[in-house]
Amino acid sequence: MPLQIIIVGAGIAGLCAGVALRQAGHKVQIFEKSKFAAELGAALVVTPNGARVLFQLGFSFSVARAVKMDAWTVVRGDNFEPIAHVDFRAADQRFGAPIRSIHRVDLHNELLRLATSETEPGHPVTLHLASEVVDASTDGWIRLRNGAKHTADLVVGADGLHSVLKSVVAPTSDAEPQATGLSAFRFLIDTDKVNPATLKRRGPEIALLADVEETAKERHITWYACRGGAVQNFVGIHPSKDIDGDDPEAVKTAMLDEFGHFSPEVQELIRRSSEAKCWPLYIHKPLSDWSNGRIVIIGDAAHPMLPFGGQGANSAMEDGGALGTLLKNMEDGDFDSITRRLQMFGRVRQARAARIQILSSVRAGREMDVEEELRQYSDPQGSRIPKSMMERTVHDYSYNVAEKCEEILSAPGNHS
Repeated sequence: MPLQIIIVGAGIAGLCAGVALRQAGHKVQIFEKSKFAAELGAALVVTPNGARVLFQLGFSFSVARAVKMDAWTVVRGDNFEPIAHVDFRAADQRFGAPIRSIHRVDLHNELLRLATSETEPGHPVTLHLASEVVDASTDGWIRLRNGAKHTADLVVGADGLHSVLKSVVAPTSDAEPQATGLSAFRFLIDTDKVNPATLKRRGPEIALLADVEETAKERHITWYACRGGAVQNFVGIHPSKDIDGDDPEAVKTAMLDEFGHFSPEVQELIRRSSEAKCWPLYIHKPLSDWSNGRIVIIGDAAHPMLPFGGQGANSAMEDGGALGTLLKNMEDGDFDSITRRLQMFGRVRQARAARIQILSSVRAGREMDVEEELRQYSDPQGSRIPKSMMERTVHDYSYNVAEKCEEILSAPGNHS
């Protein structure tokens, strides 16, 4: 019999896991607290390590209107003069996939199709909306706010930074997010509303517009296209301000104040923004455990990250892909069998995610600032860790989570 699996949360981590576990032969239910399972917000960058997982799931990048990125360029925010550059044109040959940008809604909708479609392989995932989980047990049950209780062979917590299931798995002292003093704004602008000359200056790439006047505090804007090039995506990191992050006009005023010394083109883009949002950023220490009994946590519930490096969503994809590979065709739902597979999952994912989580706290080019922390999570212990922007890129992009899972599964004593 296939495993009965409950996933809490229908974001990127939850849906990737749902699709992977469906394709692994299991029966999956997803409980999502919102009324509509739709990702909101801005775009994200899918790097080759995440793309490998999406390829395996049958994800259509064309349906999701993905945009290929030719480079990652750091430029001065005040005049667009280049500071650093990584050429991605050979990424397909070097890493197995190009770098792409995708709007979160388009990514989410394609994953939702793969999860619930009657025509895809495996049992369609059952999606329960407006179903907030308020309690869970290592015995394999969850309780909803309405009092309903549901049991499964395995419960996967993909319920984000403020995860309910994390409190069941990890000690509170380790699991508490800490404020960074930084916030992020985001907004989108239709491409046809942007001055063509300004677009030409940015080029077909991811541009990071850096503050060169004040370097003690992090302040920059990341800018790239999405939705087939029809929309421009902007995310800005800056010192936190006391503003209503859900008030677009208040956010716009704050952005103009923070980035008033950037180029006139950038200020004009901010003035044209609509539906701008702003939210505080939190740092999180790597957790010592991701599973307890029949519960495992993934995505932001297990390893919330800062946006530096753009690996939050890609790491969530790796989590989902790993669960699918490690549990493929597993039909024995007894406690010992599940515990062994979750231990393998921890060996595949925890050190890898911890390194990326630590790297996410520093902007590209400042990897040496976290060298000692990274050494604690080298895998195997004592192996090389990233010390530069290029080494970080290779570390993140070249990883193949399916190969790592197969390596663990084929190790002596891991065939049960």
